[in-house]
Amino acid sequence: MSRSLRATRFAAAATALLVGSACQPGDAPEAPQDEAVVEAESPTDPVTDPPGAQWQTVELLRKAAARVPHPSDTGGRAWRDTEEGTQRAQVRTPGRFVLHYEVGDAGIATGGAVFFQVSPFWDWSSPQTEVPSAPGYTTVEASSDDIEVQAQNVDRQLLVIENTGRPLRGGDRLRVVYGDGPAGAYANRYAERNSRFWFAVDGDGDGQRGAYLADSPGIDVAPGPAAGLVVTVPTTAKPGESVRINLAVLDGYGNAGPEFSGDVVFDDPPAGIVLPERIRFEAGDGAARAIDAVVESTGVYRLHASTREGIEGTSNPMLVADTGPRVLWGDLHGHSALSDGTGTVTDYFTYARDVAALDVAVLTDHDHWGILPMDENPALWDEIVETVERFNAPGRFVTVLGYEWTSWIHGHRHVLYFGEKGRVFSSLAPEYESPTQLWAALAGQPALTFAHHSAGGPIRTNWAIPPDPVLEPVTEIVSIHGSSEALDSPVPIYSPVPGNFVRDVLDRGYRLGFVGSGDSHDGHPGLARINAPTGGLAAILSEDLTREGVLAALRQRRVYATNGPRILLRTAFGVHGMGAVVAVPEGETLSETLFVHVVAETPLARVDLVRSGEVVDSLAIDDSLEVMLERPVESVGPGEYLYVRAVQEDDGAAWSSPIFFE
Repeated sequence: MSRSLRATRFAAAATALLVGSACQPGDAPEAPQDEAVVEAESPTDPVTDPPGAQWQTVELLRKAAARVPHPSDTGGRAWRDTEEGTQRAQVRTPGRFVLHYEVGDAGIATGGAVFFQVSPFWDWSSPQTEVPSAPGYTTVEASSDDIEVQAQNVDRQLLVIENTGRPLRGGDRLRVVYGDGPAGAYANRYAERNSRFWFAVDGDGDGQRGAYLADSPGIDVAPGPAAGLVVTVPTTAKPGESVRINLAVLDGYGNAGPEFSGDVVFDDPPAGIVLPERIRFEAGDGAARAIDAVVESTGVYRLHASTREGIEGTSNPMLVADTGPRVLWGDLHGHSALSDGTGTVTDYFTYARDVAALDVAVLTDHDHWGILPMDENPALWDEIVETVERFNAPGRFVTVLGYEWTSWIHGHRHVLYFGEKGRVFSSLAPEYESPTQLWAALAGQPALTFAHHSAGGPIRTNWAIPPDPVLEPVTEIVSIHGSSEALDSPVPIYSPVPGNFVRDVLDRGYRLGFVGSGDSHDGHPGLARINAPTGGLAAILSEDLTREGVLAALRQRRVYATNGPRILLRTAFGVHGMGAVVAVPEGETLSETLFVHVVAETPLARVDLVRSGEVVDSLAIDDSLEVMLERPVESVGPGEYLYVRAVQEDDGAAWSSPIFFE
């Protein structure tokens, strides 16, 4: 290998760091082996220099952001050949993709290089030049016989094409054929529009590439054959109400829009709900339909539907009752291809609304973690702002503006704006690098934040800084990374840090409600658990399906969390519901009956009562889908808290927000 290609390998380290730490559903990533990701061993101050802070990662990212590229590092253009090679990819299907790169006016010096980066976040074949019969084999041809280049894979889905001959001049071209061997190159397992083939340049040969070309070409990845049916009904309804029933045909990876036409029928529909005999799906309609039905009587309803081809699905339970709070379902955390996920912003919200049938959806792409960092590319944030406003439909489907504050010092948090606008306060900026600085910037706005994968995973949360009581009323207790509640919870988070679980910080006196959310990167908000051992959803107790109503419920902690299933969970300590703060008379304690009602998707295993750091009561459930119980709770004093955890036999779970006593 030539000296300049070794330099290129070093320059690729930033990309390796980025994709090696990406949060992938069902794929708990190992810490990157680059020495830049090293936890601080002996923090001097847990507030300013917390255990687990990845300072060298921060400095590497800041250095990359501050670098002024050579003019030749930013030139050129690239495009995909629309007349040769595969024109439309399909999930996990090989293809042959022909790309062209044209050198910019500043040229590329001898020893410089062109970077060809296939999306590194999922399953595209890694481009390689050594084994013609293997997937991802890539050839590179120059437009002139006197051009000499050498191509080699140096990292995950990254091919570096080094200029080993004369300097390249403006207008010189390289033809890159990705998947040029008999095995082709396999596409992503997740359908998406405009999956990008990224190009970047090290024009002066110093081993440092410029930013990837913002107009790098892409290709649509089509879903696979129809394989599954998702049936979704509201979790709560009142007798006589019209309810919306959502049906979506998906492929085997949970992708929307497979080719499908035919009828979906309800098998043995229960009495008490008026349903059509069949629902017709036509080719080209996106394989998703919503119908209205009337529920006439009280009870728990579950609908089973199927197609002639044997595709079938069973809905979540729907409780029809005269009383009880309305449950709205939200996914407050997920990613698109604008950072380290898949799919467009429009497709993200379309899936959330039409496939997952969410009531509330938030896209939280990273402030500085992706091929094109959002804090350096304001057009990306502008696209999110515009799309969020376009999809917001109060009373039907609420969208909230958000992003992920990706701190490698204090842990990751999400910033949600409940108005029409908001700023990206980058965690890389020294003036916003701590949670207190972030909260100061958000003060007075209709906004909130919450931490996630707080007990471990990619990076723990620095709980030495108390959450702002107004701006951080809840925490994400579960997602694709697993549960951060406690070590005894179902599917606990990987790489947990003792003492950093949410239950531990409740013992410190922090008052936090519980939400779950997906952290989906596969373009499937609301259904992250399809492709992972666990997912996450936020159940929001509110009659008001508006941004204002959702914000009020979150601030009052009228929420609960699940790791994916739509479990109905109701709890109350006397007259006090989830998230309440109950005053205890001075010198006294309180004794009251705890009411619990659970309606599960699959058979329940147990219901646990957690009191001030301990599971003090656990009721085994004998293969039942529903349980209603009352339990006496004696002598509760100031500083204590109570919450309920319901666990299905398949480890699906729900956690009520705690009730706090003061």
